[in-house]
Amino acid sequence: MKSLSNRVLVVLVIIGIVGAFGAGIQVGQKRSVFGAAPQSSELVSPDSLDLKPFWKSLDVLNSRFIATTASSSVPTDKDKIWGAIAGLTASYGDPYTVFFPPKETSDFEEEVRGNFEGVGMEIAIKDKILTVVAPLKGTPAERAGIKPGDQILKIDKIFTGGMTVEEAIKHIRGPQGTIVTIVIKRNGGVEDIKVKRDVINIPTIETKLRDDGVFVISLYNFSSNSASIFRDALREFIESGSDKLVLDLRNNPGGYLESAVDMASFFLPIGKTVVVEDSGTKAKQQFERSKGYNVFNQNLKMIILINEGSASAAEILAGALNEHGIARLVGQKSFGKGSVQELVSITPDTALKVTIARWLTPKGRSISENGLTPDVKVEVTKKDIEKGIDPQMDKAVAILLDPSFKRN
Repeated sequence: MKSLSNRVLVVLVIIGIVGAFGAGIQVGQKRSVFGAAPQSSELVSPDSLDLKPFWKSLDVLNSRFIATTASSSVPTDKDKIWGAIAGLTASYGDPYTVFFPPKETSDFEEEVRGNFEGVGMEIAIKDKILTVVAPLKGTPAERAGIKPGDQILKIDKIFTGGMTVEEAIKHIRGPQGTIVTIVIKRNGGVEDIKVKRDVINIPTIETKLRDDGVFVISLYNFSSNSASIFRDALREFIESGSDKLVLDLRNNPGGYLESAVDMASFFLPIGKTVVVEDSGTKAKQQFERSKGYNVFNQNLKMIILINEGSASAAEILAGALNEHGIARLVGQKSFGKGSVQELVSITPDTALKVTIARWLTPKGRSISENGLTPDVKVEVTKKDIEKGIDPQMDKAVAILLDPSFKRN
C-alpha cells in the first residue's frame, strides 16, 4: 500500500466528491498516510490480557455453528481476524475510529483518488445518528432537496441504526444513472427522497462583486489547490477596489488542513495560531501557525457566513479569523467536527483509522464539542428558500455597509 503522505486528518465523509474528500480524508486535514504498524516493542503484551473468553467463543463457533440461511456463512480464518479487530475497534465507541478489511481499504483508497460516482453529500455520525453534514453544491443530493442536519433513517429500505459511515457509503454509492432512496427525518417529519447517482464535479470557489460594493467569495471545499484558487480570488477582491468582504463557508464540509492554514495566513501575521492539535495526555499540543502572508490592513471589513453544514477545515478557518478579530461570524451554529484521525497500515491490505487528537481554536475551544457560534445568529426558513431570499447574506451585507462597522 502506498503512503499518501505524513499524517491525515480524516474528517467526515463525502459521498461522491473527488480527491481527498471522498473517503473521510477530509476535514481540516493533514495529508494522509498509510503508516507502518507499531513495532512489536510497542504492542500490548498478550500476557496482560485475559483472552480466554475470546478463545472459548472461537472454539464454540468453530465446532457448533451451522449456516441455516442464505445470509449466514462460515467465515474464513482471515475473516474471523478482521471481524475480531473490527469488534475491538467498535468497543471504543468512536464513530471515526474504524477498521478497514481488504475490500474496505481498497474502496477507501479509490475514494481518496476520486474514481467513483455517487450523490454528492457529506455524512457523519452525530448524536449516534447518521446525519447529513451538507449536500455539495451542484450535486444530485442538493438538487433532490437534501439539507444539512437531515437524519438518515433508511437507505433503500435498509435501516441505518447502528450503521457506520463506511457502511452507509457502500449503500449510497453506485453507478451513474441509478437511483438510491434515502429516508430522512427533518423537523419531526419523515420523507422519502429519491436521488439519481451521477459523476460528481464540485466547484471550489465563486466570486462576485455586488452592486452595493460588497465582494463575495463563496468557498465550497478545501481541496489541495484551494489555497491557490483562494489567492486568485483575493487578488480579484483587491483589484475591485472594495474593502468589504463576505466569505461564504455555508455547507462547506472542509478538506485539507494545509489549505485552511494557508488561507488564514493571508489575513494573519506570521506565527499567529490558526488551530491547536490536542492529544490530551498522550502528546504535547501541536500548533498550526500562520505563514504570515498578511496582505490586508486594518481597513478590511470582513464577515464569514457559517451554518450547520460548515465543518472541520471550514470551522478551523472561520474560528481562527474570528478569534483573532479579523472577521465576524454571521449565520447559524456550525456542525462541530474537529477530531484528528491517523490511518495506520495493519497488514499490506488492511488499515485502521484511529482518532488521535482533537482540534481547538486559538483560544482553546473544542470544535468537536461546541462547533462555532455566530456573533450574529440568523435563521433561514422554508419560506425564505421558497421566496428565493437569503437573510443571512442580507444581514452580512447590512453589517458591512453600516458606517459604524468595526472589526472585533
